[in-house]
Amino acid sequence: MSELRAVLSNEQILEQVTSNKKFYNNIQNVEEPHIEAIFSNSDEELLAQIGYKPELKRHFSTLQCFGVAFSIMGLLPSIASILAQGLVAGPAGCLWGWVISSLLILTIGISMSENGSSIPTSGGLYYWTNYYAPPKFKTVISYLIGNTNSIALIGALCSVDYGFAQEILSIVVISKDGDFEITPAKTYGIFVACVLAHIGITCFSSKNCAHLQTTSIIVNLFVIVLFVIAMPIGARGNFKSASYVFGTFDNLSNWPMGWTQLSAAWLPAIWTIGAFDSVIHMSEEVKDAEKVIPIGILGSITACGSIGTIILIITFFCVQTDDIEGHLLGTPFGFPMAQIIFDVLGKKWAMAFMALMAFAQFLMGASILTAISRQIWAFSRDNGLPFSRWIKKVNTTLYVPINAVWFGGIMAIIIGLLVLIGPVAANALFTLYIAGNYIAWGTPTFLRLTTGRHKFKPGKFYLGPVFSPLIGWVSTTFIVYTVVMVMFPAEIGVTKDTMNYTCVITPSVFILSLIYYYVYAHKIYHGPCKTVEVDAPINYIDGVVLSEESGEKDSDTEVKIHEKV
Repeated sequence: MSELRAVLSNEQILEQVTSNKKFYNNIQNVEEPHIEAIFSNSDEELLAQIGYKPELKRHFSTLQCFGVAFSIMGLLPSIASILAQGLVAGPAGCLWGWVISSLLILTIGISMSENGSSIPTSGGLYYWTNYYAPPKFKTVISYLIGNTNSIALIGALCSVDYGFAQEILSIVVISKDGDFEITPAKTYGIFVACVLAHIGITCFSSKNCAHLQTTSIIVNLFVIVLFVIAMPIGARGNFKSASYVFGTFDNLSNWPMGWTQLSAAWLPAIWTIGAFDSVIHMSEEVKDAEKVIPIGILGSITACGSIGTIILIITFFCVQTDDIEGHLLGTPFGFPMAQIIFDVLGKKWAMAFMALMAFAQFLMGASILTAISRQIWAFSRDNGLPFSRWIKKVNTTLYVPINAVWFGGIMAIIIGLLVLIGPVAANALFTLYIAGNYIAWGTPTFLRLTTGRHKFKPGKFYLGPVFSPLIGWVSTTFIVYTVVMVMFPAEIGVTKDTMNYTCVITPSVFILSLIYYYVYAHKIYHGPCKTVEVDAPINYIDGVVLSEESGEKDSDTEVKIHEKV
C-alpha cells in the first residue's frame, strides 16, 4: 500500500511542532523519517533519509575509522593510567576482571554496531534515542542523552590528558631519583597545555586528522611490541609464578572482597575499552558507513580486549615485588606501571617507556577531541547546546567544525579544575566519562528493544531476531550495573578526601540539562532537525521509493514533512 508524503516548509513544520501539543515539541512526531539503510545506494542518500545534508568530507578509510577508536583507547598508556585501580583486587583479580568485563563490553559494541549500521549519523546516540523513544518523551530524553554524551566525552578528554600529565611528571620524578614533588597545580598546568595543543592539532583539516589515526595506530603498536619484548628480557630468571598471575586475588580496600573483585577489578577494562562510540561520531566522514561502523567498533573492542590481556599477563609475570600496596600503589613515581618498568629495566628504560607512552597518550587526546567535536557539532546542528548557532558552523575551507573543537577544549579545561582539588577528585574524571557514556550508550538500545522495536529496520550488520535482542538485553543489564558501580567511593566511610565526585557530577548534568531545557532550550530544540529538502512528494510502497521529483532548492534550512494523505 502506498502513502503520499506532503512537503511543507520549515516554518510550517515549526508552527505545527510548537503550537500543536499532540506533537510534544518534536519534529519527528510530525514527520516520521523513512530510513532504509539496506536499500540505500550511497552514503549521501542514506544521510538524506536520516535528514541531513553532507557538510563534512568523507576522508576516513576503514583502517582510519578503526584507528579513531583504537588510538583513543591507547592500550598501554591507558592501562598504565588506571592500573592502580585494578591492582586493589590483586594481580589475578585485575586480570580476570579485564577478561570478563571485555566480553561484556563486546555486547555493548554489538548492539551499538547494529544501531550504527541502521542509522549512521554523527549524533547517533541522541538521534537513535529520539527515533525509538515514545512520542511524548522523545524531545526531553534525546536532549538529556545529547548533553550527557557531550559531557562524558569531554570527561574522557580530561581523563586522557590528566593521565598524560601524570606520565610526564613521573618521567621527571624518575630522572631526579624521586627528588621532585608532584602537586595538583603542576599537574593542572601540564593538563591545560596538553588540551590547548590538542585544539591546535584538531583544527587541521579532516584529511590530516584522518592521517593522524594511522600514525597513532603505528605508535601504539610499536610501544606495545617493544613492551612485550623488553619486559620479559629484563625480568628473565625472576618471573612470578603462574599461580601468582592467574590465582592471586587480593583486597586492598575496606570494601568486602567480593565487591572489590566486581568493581575495582573491572574498572581498567571499562575505562580503557571505552572509546568505540567515537566511530559513531565520525559516521559522516567515513565511506560506506553502514559497513565500516561495525568493523571499527567491533574491531577496536576485540583488538584492545585481547592485546590488553597479553599486556597484563606479561606485566604481572614481570612484577619484582610482593608488596603491591606499599611498593606499587605507594610508588613515589605516581604510577604503578612506571615502578614496575623501573624495577625490571632500570632508570633509563623506565624514562624511555614513559616518554613513549606519554606520546601515545598525547595522540589519544587528539583523537578523542576529534570525536568530541563531531558530537558537539552534530548536537548543535539540532540546536541542542548553548551557543549552537556559533558552534555548528563548519569551516568551509578545511571542512572542520573548528568552533566545536574550541568549545570542547574549553569545557575540558573548566571540568579539569577538579585536578586542583586533589587525586581523589581527579579520579572522578575517569568515572564521569564511564557513567555518562554508559547511560548514553544504553538508552537507545533499551528503547529499541522496548518502545521502538517496531521501528527498527536492520542495516547491513544484524545478528537476527534471536541473538540481537538477547545480546541487547545482556548489554543493557551490564550498563545499568556499571553506572551504579562507578558511583561508589573507593573506600567505606566517605570523607572529603575519599568522596567520589561522579555521584555529584553525573546527576548534576541531568538536573542542569532539565532546568535549561524547560527554561529555554525547549524553544529551540525540537529533536533532530532536517537540513535537506525534497520539494516534490515521494511515493513509498513497503519502504521502496517508487518515484521522486526534485525541484530547485531555495533554502539551506527548508525541510520536508511527511503526512499521510
